Order: sequence, then C-alpha cells, then structure tokens
Amino acid sequence: MKSSKIILLASLMLAPLGAWAQKMKVSNDVVDCGQVAYQSPVTAEFEVTNKGNHAMKIKDVKASCGCIGLEYPRGEIVAGETFVVKVTYDAMTMGHFEKLIGVYADNGDSPLELRMKGVVVSEVVDYAGTYPFLLGLIPSDRNDIEFDDVNRGEKPQQTIHIHNTTDKTIQPQIMHLPNYLKAEVTPTMIRPGRGGVVTLTLDSRSLPELGLNQTSVFLGAFPGDRVNPDKEITVSAVLLPNFEKLTNRQLALAPKIELSTTEINIPPLGGKKKHRAVVTIKNVGKSTLDISNLRMFTSALQVSLNKTHLMPGMEAKLKITVLAEKLKTIRSKPRVLMITNDPDNPKVTINVNVAK
Repeated sequence: MKSSKIILLASLMLAPLGAWAQKMKVSNDVVDCGQVAYQSPVTAEFEVTNKGNHAMKIKDVKASCGCIGLEYPRGEIVAGETFVVKVTYDAMTMGHFEKLIGVYADNGDSPLELRMKGVVVSEVVDYAGTYPFLLGLIPSDRNDIEFDDVNRGEKPQQTIHIHNTTDKTIQPQIMHLPNYLKAEVTPTMIRPGRGGVVTLTLDSRSLPELGLNQTSVFLGAFPGDRVNPDKEITVSAVLLPNFEKLTNRQLALAPKIELSTTEINIPPLGGKKKHRAVVTIKNVGKSTLDISNLRMFTSALQVSLNKTHLMPGMEAKLKITVLAEKLKTIRSKPRVLMITNDPDNPKVTINVNVAK
C-alpha cells in the first residue's frame, strides 16, 4: 500500500498541472469525512466539470492504496457537463487516514488530484454540549470568537460545534473570510441529525494592526449560500506589541500605567438611555506612556480619552458611556481595550458590568 501511494504521489508531483487545470474543475478537491465507524465503508463524492471546449472521456482513476473503491463515468463527457467521482474507503484501519486520487482523461496525461481524509474510530461520538445559537439553518454552540493575547507569528485556533437539524445533508461554508483567517469544516458533508466542527485558524502575521482587530464571517449551509445577518459570526483578535528585545536598562526606564479601576459596575439602567463612568489613568513610570488602539468590543459602549501621551506623573481621564438600547443586541461582554507601551501591561482591559 505504501509503495502504490508513493507512485501516485510521484506521478502527481511530476505532471504539469497548468494545462489540465483549465480543462477540469472540481467544486471541492478535499472531502473531510470526519469520524468514520470502524469497518463501516465511507464514500466521498467529488463534483467535476469538463471545462474544455470538447468532449472527453475518463481513461483512468488511480488511488493511493487498494483500500479504495472508485466509481466514475465511463462514457463521453460533453463540454460543460458536470460528473461525479465517487471514492469509497473500506475503514478497516483505525486512526487518521488521507487518501489521494488522480483522475486522468483522454485529452492529457496530467491528473486532477483529489483528497479524501478523516479518522476511523471504534464509536462515532458527537458533541455532547448544547447549541444555543442559530446561524441561518444551523444550530451552533457559539456565534462569537475571540483570539486574546496573540503574539506576532502565532497561529491559534478556535472551534465552533454545529448540528444539522434539517432532513437533508448539508455542506457548511464559511463566507467572507479576511486574509488572516482560514476555516475548515469537519466533516465536509453533514448528514441529518449529525454534528460537525468548524475550525478557525488565525494567521497573526497578516493582522493589519496592533490591538483589537474585528471582523464578521458568515456560515452558509451549502456552496453558493447567501450572506445574511442571521448567519453572522463575530471574530475579534488582540495582537500584542513585542517587548522581547528591550534591555534591562530600557525596562527600568519604561513607563508604567496605573488605573483607578479595571472594573466598572453600572447599576440597573431602568428607563435611562445611557450611563457614564470615569476611569483615571496615571503614568507612574519613568518615561512617556503611550496609549494606542483604544477600542470597545461592542457598539454598546462609547469612550473618550483626553490624553494619549502621558509624561511621568501625569494623569488622563477616560470617559466610558454605556448605551442602554444597544445593550440588548450585544454578543460579547462589554469592555474597553487599550494597547500601551508599558512592557508589564501591553494590554489593559476595563470590564463593564451592567446590573439587570
């Protein structure tokens, strides 16, 4: 089995893919089967389209091992026609698997590469928690993701558990991803009554700025699904400044932030539209304190700061306003974030607790 996989890998690597890529197009070249019960064969389906100008025939489909069963059209495929390649794995070996399939047509020697992966387990176990949120048609355990205290170069991950409560198989898609986020859904196809996992990976090297970076992505139930507010997943990431290269002397002369409080307790607002609080900020260090990237995690807060550069001994006033109407729709806990050049406190968070 290992030798056949090596031969297939070599043929895929050596083949010139440029011309071939223009003649066949696959909707999804990787199918993740997720958990597969031991000795229960699993089938992945790949939709492929003849993008050439002429009819073609599939002359061969090669798999990386003999544990794979293959089904594909044997007749002529006209230009523009979509066909299905079915790949079945026998699931006779426990643990993770990844199988390569090469599809060869009569109009070229270069294969179209397909990939099937998953994990064979003794018993399929779905997520045991609850799904309190609804993202379009799909219940989930979260609709708000936070990547806290990220250093440049790190690639942290967060997961969202989802569940298919419809009577049809769904193929969840994460839409409107920024360049610093990648998403993977396991399994690729989720049958009725089964669960899945969305994994979001943050590439901190691509974050646009220090401090709080916020965006929204959307969970569709199938390819080509539309973006709607009810499918929104809010994503925030806090990128910290790097003080690793500071010398001992520089650290001794560094600024130091001191706050009158980092917890603001707001009484019940009742009929009030807003409530204001003030936090005093003081520089008790030995050089200028710089406060940057002053952000709120929610739109229910407004802030103003009268000074952002504080000489040693100087104070500033941070005014925080809580907006009662917008508190009704917030997803994350109300808080204010500041990024500073204090090596001991590069990120300062002020929590806002609103009594009900």
